[in-house]
Amino acid sequence: MRLTCAALTVACCLSAASAQWLETTIYLPESSLPRALCHNPQNNKVYCANWGRRNVTVIDGATNDIVATVLTGDLPWSFCYNSANNKVYCSNNGTSNVTVIDGETNGVVATVPVGLWPQVLCYNPRDNKVYCANSGSASVTVIDGATNGVLATVPVGDFPQSLCYNPQNNKVYSANLYGNTVTVIDGTSDSVIAAVAVGDQPVALGYDSQDNKVFCANDVSTNVTVIDGATNAIVATVPTGAFPRALCHNARDNKMYCANWGSSSVTVIDAATNGVIATVLTGLNPIALCYNPQNSKVFCANSGDSGVTVIDGTTDEVVATIRVDAGPGDFAHNPVQNRVYVVNFLGACISVLRDSGGGIAESPRPRTSGSEIEATVARGVLVLPRASLGHGSALLLDASGRRVLELTVGVNDVSRLAPGVYFIRQSRASARVQAAGKVILNR
Repeated sequence: MRLTCAALTVACCLSAASAQWLETTIYLPESSLPRALCHNPQNNKVYCANWGRRNVTVIDGATNDIVATVLTGDLPWSFCYNSANNKVYCSNNGTSNVTVIDGETNGVVATVPVGLWPQVLCYNPRDNKVYCANSGSASVTVIDGATNGVLATVPVGDFPQSLCYNPQNNKVYSANLYGNTVTVIDGTSDSVIAAVAVGDQPVALGYDSQDNKVFCANDVSTNVTVIDGATNAIVATVPTGAFPRALCHNARDNKMYCANWGSSSVTVIDAATNGVIATVLTGLNPIALCYNPQNSKVFCANSGDSGVTVIDGTTDEVVATIRVDAGPGDFAHNPVQNRVYVVNFLGACISVLRDSGGGIAESPRPRTSGSEIEATVARGVLVLPRASLGHGSALLLDASGRRVLELTVGVNDVSRLAPGVYFIRQSRASARVQAAGKVILNR
């Protein structure tokens, strides 16, 4: 993908824009069907499970370059990170095993057999254990984080769908989709200590660290069950929108967010009182959530309309809607550069979203010698001929990499842009776009 430099000089200034934007898109092979993401904070790497390709793409978190492709089992499904041993675990839904990847070398260090149709993973840092929910065998496999050996196989309810860890009481929770229960597992003994009856088809779990509660989204019941982390008792049932599918906790403002797939909204719950404090409208079919603690923003992937809704964690207002690619789903947050990554399952790519402030700023890479482009002078408009652009479009980026305008064939109004250096980058649909050269806009 080629970048061209465009110096745009105009009379009027660009109005203040949202602090979140699409920085770049990382493209994968067409049949990748990327499904899950994970960030390795020790080496600042992002991992992408390619459900359709039997592999994991490893991305440098500083440069967004692909640095490795790691072979896995069939249908890689989910991740978790082991901070004690710097390992990344990937469950393989089609081969009933877990691939263990060395976070430093990107090499596969083990393949661990688990139960049938493994899905989500969860890490217990106190005992250095990894838990794998096996949806086809109604069990959770416990893996030793140091040796990669299987320590136990814990029976749970029918079709375990989600896991979460309670660090205060050292418990692991399994939401069982067709059992309508949440199984509570002791993190030390790996024994079942409770089976909590919840709503119909529990699909997601979230932990409230401030109040020591576990929230369980019940897809068919259209509500969230709140479980006391110490006693395992149900303390509340909170109504939500239709088909709640994902949860995340805002620790700064102590709120739990619930994405409602069927009503295109996010329910905001006061985690202390369990009361609903807001309903935020999103794009179509929200399916995943991510909290950025650096700026207290909640990112919501809308699987039905290729967009990400950004919600202010303090005001619960929508501050941005970012267009990505088809089928956005899982997120990963890179706190070093303050980037949020989202996989586009149907688009075979990863969208990199940038949040201003709170991270290490990146600058555009220097051009190689001999790559300087002659300038073209324009006044208020930028004209792109069809010969250079084909039938697609291009993106105009500012010097920080933020998208400011989508360019099309013919006349593009750039009169509202502030003076400065910009870049023109081809979009994926316009594979024929070539260097348009420097453009200087004057009155």
